[in-house]
Amino acid sequence: MPWKDDYTTSDEIARADGDIAWPDGKGCCVTITVDLSLASQAEGLTERDLRGDRAVFGMNEGLDSVLSLLAKHGLKATFATPGVMASTYAGRLREAQAAGHEIAVHGFKHEDVAGLSRDEEAARMAAATDLVASVTGKTPAGWYSLPRQSDPFAVGTVSAHTIDLLAESDYLYFCPGLADDAPYYWVADYASRKRILAMPYYFHFDDQFFLMFPSRGTGLEHADGLYQNWMAELTAQRARGRHFSMVLHPYAIAWCNRSRKLDQFLGHIAGCDDLWVTTSEGCSRHWLKTYPAEETLRLEPSVWRDHEGSLS
Repeated sequence: MPWKDDYTTSDEIARADGDIAWPDGKGCCVTITVDLSLASQAEGLTERDLRGDRAVFGMNEGLDSVLSLLAKHGLKATFATPGVMASTYAGRLREAQAAGHEIAVHGFKHEDVAGLSRDEEAARMAAATDLVASVTGKTPAGWYSLPRQSDPFAVGTVSAHTIDLLAESDYLYFCPGLADDAPYYWVADYASRKRILAMPYYFHFDDQFFLMFPSRGTGLEHADGLYQNWMAELTAQRARGRHFSMVLHPYAIAWCNRSRKLDQFLGHIAGCDDLWVTTSEGCSRHWLKTYPAEETLRLEPSVWRDHEGSLS
């Protein structure tokens, strides 16, 4: 991939449906990520982002609504937070943590790190980790690099060094992982098997790509389509016994009909006895214990070869 030299994902052979086991005999795992980032451009969060209407609504009424609905249905989520937002919204993060939710790191500024040197990216990673840990009093387990609406690449805000740096850190998992619909090991180096667990992510389970109004885009509301897609895809994942992951943005999902649809869907999830609803940390700890890389990572030499002039 010429746009990100040395970028790679895992060659792992995916686990078959029947080989996946969730705790207490549950048939499918569900994780809910609440993305608190307000970044709109590649440079990441700016002062304008933090003072705009999305911040004012999203981190107040919007977040209140999401927390209230999660509490109503007895569900726990992972709140992905850029490091520079941690101190500004320390009270809000502690409120979510006190309610039993996980607080994960969503980059330093949710910036595109592809152009940074390895040392600079490592420094920003360490700073973001410390900022979140100083608020929560806990070393964060997860590192998020979720895509923004305007991003040209599906993988999110990563560089050729991101996975390597995370594999050398205390992080348990990374998200987004687009190579499978269940957790898998993202390998940074084939020879040494250096890796980190990747948590699944799907664009079509992420509310921001349906709820574009009033952001620039189609200018249309797609809340009903988002709800229908969530329902259909959850049904399919339950039948296979794999993993269902959804991403919410308080500034987008908490409006009127959107909030009503979220209420309905969370109620449906809470009413399904076969679902294991947990945080990303909870899912990752189960996977690391049940399918340790030392015993289950199955790699084969890649059959892919780049050719001169290829746009792969």
